[in-house]
Amino acid sequence: MKARRLTAINTALILALSTSAQAQTLQERIQSKVQNDPNKRLITVVYENDLIGKGTDQHYTNGVRFSYMDVSAEFPDHAEKIADLIPTFDINETSSAFYSIGQNMYTPRNIRQRTQDPDDRPWAGYLYGSIGMITVTDNHTDELEASIGVVGSHSLAEQTQKFVHRHITGSPIPKGWSNQLNNEPTLMVGWKRAFPSAYSTEIGPTIFTATPHYGITLGNVYTFANTGFSIRISPSEDSLQDSPVRVRPALPGTGYFETPEDGWSWYLFAGVDGRAIGRNIFLDGNTFVDSHSIDKNHFVADLNAGFALTYQNIRLSYTIVSRTKEYKGQDDSDLFGALSLGYKF
Repeated sequence: MKARRLTAINTALILALSTSAQAQTLQERIQSKVQNDPNKRLITVVYENDLIGKGTDQHYTNGVRFSYMDVSAEFPDHAEKIADLIPTFDINETSSAFYSIGQNMYTPRNIRQRTQDPDDRPWAGYLYGSIGMITVTDNHTDELEASIGVVGSHSLAEQTQKFVHRHITGSPIPKGWSNQLNNEPTLMVGWKRAFPSAYSTEIGPTIFTATPHYGITLGNVYTFANTGFSIRISPSEDSLQDSPVRVRPALPGTGYFETPEDGWSWYLFAGVDGRAIGRNIFLDGNTFVDSHSIDKNHFVADLNAGFALTYQNIRLSYTIVSRTKEYKGQDDSDLFGALSLGYKF
């Protein structure tokens, strides 16, 4: 009888502890993990190119982004005031700050043609810097990002592409950059809310998660509302892994990951993001002066899938992206790849 009572007590304790663990919010779980992580800073470089996707050199042809994230950042008073403007946005011990610089290039189908094809997209380059913060509140995450930059020859996209084609890839030299958009300063603000705890289930030693999201971006580069979801599967003990860093208008992600206890880890993911687009400067042309433009599609979607491999404090990821047609008369959808390398310290 005594042994049975002890067994019953032990079972009750286990059930109570299990219920308590399940009752923990995402904020509480991440907060405890972040506090025990000795490496709270992350440097990431991402390279997006159609040559590592479809093997072409057209449309959105290249994007590079360098990011630094500080998980233990201290926020100034004005950051608290900005957070107060967003419902249920809370700066707490999970909040992180990130900083990025990047450059994008957009070209028509035929880069050997010197004149602008009136039925194709404009030549355009974009150079920018961003600052943002991400925080976990209860069971959702909020991400804010503000970017300033320049579109036009000051973006140095022409010089960069010609250098890479001439000295690195041996690709044809682009000849139409004299037609690129005029110089224009840019400002863009984006917000995204995601729900990583919406659905998750353990499958053997792995965990499967589905995360819906929605957001809005405003500015003279992009203005759109978006929504979608992502799914992922990873080892249960390394479940704290965010999406790889990407280049807008894709969801940027933070690229944050746990340092695996046994040295190695992995992560598989896929997702869709649909956008209702009000403005896309790379198709609509310059905001304040006349320039080449083309009729855009107001609804565009990205389908993506990829994997990430982690070794100690380093994570390498690859994403393949299919983007639906962005403008009227576009022959087919775009396919490009994204490589991301992150290092925690």
